[in-house]
Amino acid sequence: RYHHHHIIIIRPSIMSSHTEENVRSKLLERVPAEHVEVVDESDGCGAKFSVLIVAKAFEGVPLLERHRMVNKALENELKEIHALSIKARTPAQQERIQSK
Repeated sequence: RYHHHHIIIIRPSIMSSHTEENVRSKLLERVPAEHVEVVDESDGCGAKFSVLIVAKAFEGVPLLERHRMVNKALENELKEIHALSIKARTPAQQERIQSK
């Protein structure tokens, strides 16, 4: 009777070369946005980011489609980033939230 051994390879989280600035500049290059904020929520290892992106280009665009635009802009980066939380707002929406 043979025992099957499972080998689990754990990718070191250091593999992600992405920083807040790197992700922010990629978004600004690829999405016509007025304002972009990126926060690394994985203690600097580049595995999990939250993004706030404010763009006139989002006006009249459903939320799901806005998220698709952001995901498409970061298509290559998302191969290494494990989690991305997105807030995609129009300037008017952002203004309403800030004025509360």
